[in-house]
Amino acid sequence: MLRTAGQIFVLFFLLLVACLPAMNSSNRAGGPPPSARTGLPGQSFRSLDDLLAYISSDWDRLTRTLNDCHSFPDSKTEGKQVLYLPAGVELPSGLSGVQERCSIRIVRLPKQLPISSERVPSPLDGHGLLYLENPYVVPGGQFNEMYGWDSYFIIRGLIRSQRLNLAKGMVENFFYEIEHYGGVLNANRSYYLGRSQPPFLSSMILAVFHADQAAGQTNLEWLARAYPFAVRDYEQWTQAPHLAGDTGLSRYYDEGEGPVPEIMGDPSDYYHGVVRYFLQHEGVDSPHLVRVDAQHPPASILGPIFQCDPATAGQKMENCADHDRVGLAPDAYKGDRSMRESGFDVTFRFGPFGIRTHHFAPVCLNSLLYKTETDLQEMSRLLGRPEDARRWQEKALSRREKITKYLWDEQRGLFFDYDFETHKRSSYEYATTFYPLWSGLASNEQAQAVAKNIALFEHIGGLAMSRHESKAQWDYPYGWAPVHLLAVEGLRRYGYAANADRITYKYLSMVLRNFRRDHTIREKYDVVADSDVTHIGVGYTQNVNGFGWTNAVFLELLHESPEELAAKVKKE
Repeated sequence: MLRTAGQIFVLFFLLLVACLPAMNSSNRAGGPPPSARTGLPGQSFRSLDDLLAYISSDWDRLTRTLNDCHSFPDSKTEGKQVLYLPAGVELPSGLSGVQERCSIRIVRLPKQLPISSERVPSPLDGHGLLYLENPYVVPGGQFNEMYGWDSYFIIRGLIRSQRLNLAKGMVENFFYEIEHYGGVLNANRSYYLGRSQPPFLSSMILAVFHADQAAGQTNLEWLARAYPFAVRDYEQWTQAPHLAGDTGLSRYYDEGEGPVPEIMGDPSDYYHGVVRYFLQHEGVDSPHLVRVDAQHPPASILGPIFQCDPATAGQKMENCADHDRVGLAPDAYKGDRSMRESGFDVTFRFGPFGIRTHHFAPVCLNSLLYKTETDLQEMSRLLGRPEDARRWQEKALSRREKITKYLWDEQRGLFFDYDFETHKRSSYEYATTFYPLWSGLASNEQAQAVAKNIALFEHIGGLAMSRHESKAQWDYPYGWAPVHLLAVEGLRRYGYAANADRITYKYLSMVLRNFRRDHTIREKYDVVADSDVTHIGVGYTQNVNGFGWTNAVFLELLHESPEELAAKVKKE
């Protein structure tokens, strides 16, 4: 027995020594952070306690600081790594020596780049990371930066894990983005200047404030500092170009033009698939395509140009000749970019490939803005500003009326997005119908109707995003952690505890079963097959492990569960 133990110790020691040079070399050269968790020798992946231990250690693996070389790599783009500092900001002392150690360049932005500018200036010296003051947690895998809406769920998980300082630092990083980069960004990369993500900042602020309160510290001074940043974030969404026509509601809208650079591999491959789809279904005269001709010379086409192939044009081949060359129309690129601002990339909810996203007033965005208005009302009350509180209450009531007018379908008992160009409500059943319950804007009758329709989305592993199998990751049969948390908390808010408990158990047990098999937690799951194995054919196809918001939502759903449900999960 002693002999076996000794042999095991020697083997472990040799493996550790062998790995150290590679680990040190990776850190010196700024190599990519590990994308998979294989566990330490002897680590177990069998029980709920094992999964909770994994999450606890995973926060450290996913935490980034800008004096760590693992913070800079970006597998989504090519070229030498660059760290951008805001104009006028002195080089922080903590970055001393990081250029040589991590083989990066530090460059100052030419000026402040407001998110509201018509087109993002492009004298930048390559794509790079945007400086933030505090450590932050990334989602994982290729997503090696601090994201907008991911961070709300991650912050909830950090607070649940007793890491309040890290959570508060992330919120203050968003204040820094607003101050120096013009708004809360999609993420802190230079190519995200001009694009935000769903507005959760006020929810982040109150989550941290209430966590401080629970710890015995009512930090009104911090709340007073946070308040104007929450107002500025809100105002970004309630003025042009984020207005949804004359509805009084808001829309997603990316400021940039043409193809996005952050698609893995060659972005033109993705856009070729989009062009091919519209050739097959609408022909070369599709309004989403531009044919190269005298009126549209090649130089006028924003993105890549593709040869028209009659063999792949399907029923519309009579409109597609061998000599035709086509590209995507400018409005199609605007829709593509705006879909990415929504966070739901890719879904066919706003038309194929989300190409008409900016023509809709979405349920999700306007529910979150209602939540922001009520959050600002609460902050105003806490800060002793009754006039502000009244004003925010009026705004929230007005938005609720408009959401009911444009987005609520009483006959079908669901909330739908509204196309303000065609003046028609969408019929695309989507899991964002639960957002009005989470934000508290739904009436009791509306909440009852949505709860009765839960079977439209419910499967063995939880809630699927839609009933439409588009082959995109944000459609059937895939389910995502953040929407599960919002749906469950919304159902609980209106008294539908049985539904909430059932969905919670399905989702938690699915994550735990797959953790036992694969020794990791994933970005998304096939809730129909109860599996983390995905078969995505449109857009981003990977299923990253880690994973920031899945870790967080697992903790939150487990904590909010009745004792008997938590015990049932533990016995899985």
